[in-house]
Amino acid sequence: MIHIRNFEQSENDLEFLTDMMYEAIHIPENKPSKDELLNLPHIKKYSEGWGRQGDRALIAFNKDHFPVGAAWYRLFKENQKGYGYVDDKTPELGIALSNEARGKRIGTLLMERLFETASRDGYRSLSLSVDPNNTQAVQLYKKLGFEQCGSSGTSWTMIYHISSD
Repeated sequence: MIHIRNFEQSENDLEFLTDMMYEAIHIPENKPSKDELLNLPHIKKYSEGWGRQGDRALIAFNKDHFPVGAAWYRLFKENQKGYGYVDDKTPELGIALSNEARGKRIGTLLMERLFETASRDGYRSLSLSVDPNNTQAVQLYKKLGFEQCGSSGTSWTMIYHISSD
């Protein structure tokens, strides 16, 4: 049984979300430490000052009430755009799961709930950046309805259009 709830501005939630932000960065070999990687100038913007207006995150918990995954989005402006930037009105999302949670539809559930949250917040689309070599992630995003709309460095930019029904 999986329970998904909104991020709460607590030390535990923030620490877990930061861990998931680190896990979401796909570096297969020689990945720098969490502190080193998340404080790089081009990465810092994703986590710095989390909880500002428009930041949204969901956390998934297993049956033992242990956090096993998170999905989030943050809006960026063109002058400080992220890797998955599309425009000033499209939040960029991230998602990560613990190893134990993979392959159990938890990522799909988190993304579907994040789509609902974004729709309630008035957004018409969400974007993301993905390494095309991260085939499991690419397959999930395509299955959910994301389409490739560009690239940034070695990563693809993908967009999901939120239905207005």
